[in-house]
Amino acid sequence: MRRLLVTCAGLLFGAQASAAEIKVLSAGAIEPGLHRAVERFKQVSGHTVTIQFNTAPQIAQRMQQGYVADLLIAPPPMLKQAADAGRVQAEGQVMLGKVGAGITVRKDAPSPKVATTEDLKAAVLAADGLVYNTASTGVYIERLFDRLGIAEQLKAKTARHANGEAVMLHVINGTGMQIGFGAITEIKLFEAKGLSLVGPLPAEVQNYTAYAAALMTSAPEATAARSFMAFLASEDAKDAFRAAGIE
Repeated sequence: MRRLLVTCAGLLFGAQASAAEIKVLSAGAIEPGLHRAVERFKQVSGHTVTIQFNTAPQIAQRMQQGYVADLLIAPPPMLKQAADAGRVQAEGQVMLGKVGAGITVRKDAPSPKVATTEDLKAAVLAADGLVYNTASTGVYIERLFDRLGIAEQLKAKTARHANGEAVMLHVINGTGMQIGFGAITEIKLFEAKGLSLVGPLPAEVQNYTAYAAALMTSAPEATAARSFMAFLASEDAKDAFRAAGIE
């Protein structure tokens, strides 16, 4: 089956007149899956793909400043805003998958019990410190603690960072019982560097962020970018995303 998929992909993407460099501006949470998909696409197309990863707020700022790429990968609400502003095409967008929020600690720290919302509440109240970003995941965590009625109790021991990488490094280099929150895919990227994925948020309070790809209206390599989007919609690409934990 895999050979058949690659063969079909070769027929679809291998007939490009010349190799192109496709530039992608992407949210960071799908990084591991996107890298896998890009490697497969390169094998069947001959094109190269350059990716700039940013948080959702950073992407919004760059778009306002006139940043030009071929594809934008972001949550659907952000793509709608970009389409309304005439920066990406509203038609032909490709849904890539969704990523849940997870909980992490240093590898040498004990893992707190977080199976239920009450477990999570007790764990964060007992922790020495909490760390999460100022992007979409962090905004959700902040609202969750407010909903649970513990936001004021946690404020003094909470650190916020602009992106997931800074959150992970803070936890790795921290002391005491620090608990970090972030996209599960981002946490997994840092497991080899000293993090442990405790688990996802409890099911009853889990939050998923969906991601889709859209062609930018000023795409310099529009033809090649469309072929990449066609590949992202293929089963081969979906396999790559699923293998990276993107549902």
